[in-house]
Amino acid sequence: MDARPIGVFDSGLGGLTTVKKLAELLPEEDIVYLGDTGRTPYGSRSRDTIIKYARQDANFLVDRNIKAMVIACNTVCSVAYTMLEGIFSIKVYEVISAPAKEAAAYTKNGRVGVIGTAATIRSGAYEAALKRIASELLVISLPCPLFVPLVENGRIDAGDTAALAIAEDYLKELKEFGADTLILGCTHYPLIKDVISKVIGGGVELIDSGAETAKLVARDIQARGMAVPGGSKGVIRYFVTDSVDAFSGFASRFLGSDVGGMVEQVQLD
Repeated sequence: MDARPIGVFDSGLGGLTTVKKLAELLPEEDIVYLGDTGRTPYGSRSRDTIIKYARQDANFLVDRNIKAMVIACNTVCSVAYTMLEGIFSIKVYEVISAPAKEAAAYTKNGRVGVIGTAATIRSGAYEAALKRIASELLVISLPCPLFVPLVENGRIDAGDTAALAIAEDYLKELKEFGADTLILGCTHYPLIKDVISKVIGGGVELIDSGAETAKLVARDIQARGMAVPGGSKGVIRYFVTDSVDAFSGFASRFLGSDVGGMVEQVQLD
């Protein structure tokens, strides 16, 4: 047993999808979440800037005495994961390999789509991961940069005309490609999945990168004998770099419980 918390960080709200799944699978565990809401999105930043932000985020969590770290940001994973993995003594998890494995196992027609930020798509991380699993897969990767600001501004309903128009434009090529499986290659994107599903149709399986990674983390924590035993309820603490109120309101709606008293604004350096 290791009673230290699990640390999770993301550029903003997207990592809440990972936190939600982790809390379902490991309800006894304490979790520390950092959302860099003051500098989101990362996907349009330069490589050097992403690496700089990632190191600051990771250092913040390590200073909270965590036992494992989940990089719940596909952009950071595609650009800076190897660097972060080599710095810290704790286990560091990325959000690319687990969803890639799930997508490769699920697809029936061998056609897999990937959507993500510009930096994630530019890196080719998902294509490489999918090809390592099954070289015969056909993969289409599309950047959807406006999905993150849509989520951050609460424009996530399937009836939102602006969100639908943007999704129709972004996903037209995917529909023509005929993928039966789509990796949501940004942890923000499951928050807008109703819009995505409405545009591409219910016949396409959506793979949630954060949730698939949470499953991997839960299995690993338990297998390594680090899990907190049953009988207690874990505490989730949230740290953000911008407005506490804005984050608290959205997080409470998404998680289904009031998080207001557990959110603190911090400054990273």
